[in-house]
Amino acid sequence: MFNFFKKKREKASDKKEDVLSEEQLTKIDQMIEEKRKEIAKAEKTVTNTEQAKLYEELGLLYAQKNDDEAIPTLEKSLELKLSMGDGYKKLMSLYNEKRKEAARNGDDAGIDKYMNKMDEMRSVAKKLTISGDK
Repeated sequence: MFNFFKKKREKASDKKEDVLSEEQLTKIDQMIEEKRKEIAKAEKTVTNTEQAKLYEELGLLYAQKNDDEAIPTLEKSLELKLSMGDGYKKLMSLYNEKRKEAARNGDDAGIDKYMNKMDEMRSVAKKLTISGDK
């Protein structure tokens, strides 16, 4: 009736990562290229806030295709303007994935690196919460 002692079955969809089709990858690549051009064009003409938004959008596109460029791009976004938007959440998630990967590989330095990065992100959240900016 209650199934307290039965192991929770994992759904097949929980185990495997979403695999993008060639068409989806091509579309994301096109969007990345457009966003890069937009950033290059806007670099000297827009505010840091607008640049941060562009970098966040680019970083989220990289993250969709599991590209390693996602982390530095999202970090650049937060460097320009601290926020707790989708980029912040994705970056925290990526740091956590990297930490887990380091733990699986027995990489203590990697674990420390990403734990420190996650701590920095928490301090950003704390700072933004206290100041009222989100």
